[in-house]
Amino acid sequence: MKVLRGFHHPERASACALTIGNFDGVHRGHQAMLALLRSEAAHRGVPSCVMTFEPHPRDFFAKLLNKPELAPARIATLRDKLSELASCGIDQTVVLPFDARLASQTPEAFIHEVLLKGLGTRYLLVGDDFRFGAKRAGDYAMLDEAGQRLGFDVARMNSYEVHGLRVSSSAVRDALFQGDMSGVASLLGRPYSISGHVVHGRQLGRALGASGPDKADGFRTLNLRFIHWKPAASGIFNVLVHGLTEQALPGVANLGIRPSLDPADVNGGRVLLETHCLDWPRQLGPEEGYGKIIRVDLLHKLHDELKYDSLEALTQGIAKDCDDARAFFASRHGQTHRQTSRDRI
Repeated sequence: MKVLRGFHHPERASACALTIGNFDGVHRGHQAMLALLRSEAAHRGVPSCVMTFEPHPRDFFAKLLNKPELAPARIATLRDKLSELASCGIDQTVVLPFDARLASQTPEAFIHEVLLKGLGTRYLLVGDDFRFGAKRAGDYAMLDEAGQRLGFDVARMNSYEVHGLRVSSSAVRDALFQGDMSGVASLLGRPYSISGHVVHGRQLGRALGASGPDKADGFRTLNLRFIHWKPAASGIFNVLVHGLTEQALPGVANLGIRPSLDPADVNGGRVLLETHCLDWPRQLGPEEGYGKIIRVDLLHKLHDELKYDSLEALTQGIAKDCDDARAFFASRHGQTHRQTSRDRI
């Protein structure tokens, strides 16, 4: 999939079948829309194209009004959103910076300058609640009329439901806030995950190892930065780590701001996903996790972040989380084994 920053790009296709949205999480409703977009693009012999925004429009207005509470909690990083769009078979994604110029653009100017001149739109698919242009003045009726007049097709897709629940990014955020990871997986069609390059932290886990379950490695962690300051999920999770070895590795992870640590640490108080593999793969050695791209599936929430009064209390807390994670994966393995045994009968 080609990723283009803006539509003034030499690699941009001259025509496309387009859909527009934030696509935070790329949930099952998004996936259904993208499948329809690909079909329509194939029938017209043009590439499928997604136009999305960074920052999120509501981030822009929250900053403009100095009201950070108006910013939505972010489900996915831009990296993960683009990865999921590629997995859905999209040919190109255009990432537009949502700024003052775009926010003030009239609906008519958006149609002419972005849809037609900028992207060569032949077919446009939008959601049932799609609005665009300054003050959200543009709607589906305006697009439909413009399409008939200017020569591009316009279609609208109704809401997608799972078990009677409308699938939306808001529903995913609510489930993440509640720690309902099975509900999140149902809405996404896959486990909730975060990916990225492993970065250096304070290496505090090694110091904690003096009291940890493995005195050689301690509570070694793989650190991923969650770029947005307001993740939709936070807390301690049972996880699976992909990308270190051929097999996924069970672990326990903290997603958040680490309230027990100095906020002026090496990561500057930024949101991190810190993952401890329950069994560190010896073939990697102590340093070979750094720089690797990994994906961490968050399977089950153990509890919210806790603030510990001392490193000793923190060590004990992490040890208990590891014990609980081991029990979770042992139970999960037992359920899988029983199911396999039944299947053989």
